[in-house]
Amino acid sequence: MKLETDSFKSLLIHLIIVAAVLFGLALAFFYIYLPSTTNHGESITVPNLEGLHMEEIDEFLTKRNLRYEINDSTFSDKYPPLTILKQYPKPGSKVKEGRKIFISVNRVDPPTVPVPELVDRSLRNAESVLKSNELKRGKITYKPSQFLNLVLEMRYDNEIINSGERIPKGSTIDLIVGDGYAQSNFAAPRLTGNEIDDARFIILGSNLEIGLVTLEGDTTGLKSIVTKQKPEAGAQVRIGDAIDLWISPVSEEDENTAEN
Repeated sequence: MKLETDSFKSLLIHLIIVAAVLFGLALAFFYIYLPSTTNHGESITVPNLEGLHMEEIDEFLTKRNLRYEINDSTFSDKYPPLTILKQYPKPGSKVKEGRKIFISVNRVDPPTVPVPELVDRSLRNAESVLKSNELKRGKITYKPSQFLNLVLEMRYDNEIINSGERIPKGSTIDLIVGDGYAQSNFAAPRLTGNEIDDARFIILGSNLEIGLVTLEGDTTGLKSIVTKQKPEAGAQVRIGDAIDLWISPVSEEDENTAEN
């Protein structure tokens, strides 16, 4: 019986020794070996790579014990070709030595986009369409037309361009737009001496607009005539110009005197 008890104690001691050794090895692995091989507890702040050229990136990251990999290429007209546009992890992040930084590089040649249809659109609408198609509005040149700010032509590199043609993204398109006037001036009609209704008929029939109407006296119940106009009769005007009128009442006595 005593022999069996001694054997059990001996086995228990051996098991305790083996457990202690295993525990010690585990501690050594996690707190000595693993940190020494993975740089545990050591970190590097990720630098800002945006705007750097690809020729600089190797030396720049090697000095900081970092690596890189290109995972995307896109285009931006804000940077020269082959410069870095984006990165991951972001600048300021904490990473271990040897960490790979994924970068997006600006393309050498921009992608092309079709020219949108801008002719017969308003200038404001054309500007919005250009922006949505990642194109730029260039120089605006006005051309005689009765339609103000209506796009008449599109030009790229000083050449007329049509919708559907492909040009590099970010390109500049110049616009030829209407100046809102006819091709030539003409003399303003004579309105003085006409009744107000007749004057309105003449103005609208001449493709002009009625401007400010000033009453000189009480015209209630009385016939009114135009006593003054601006621009004056014979002055050069264009289609769409406004003519201001001054209206005065005419009494029956004044009317009879004029007739005699």
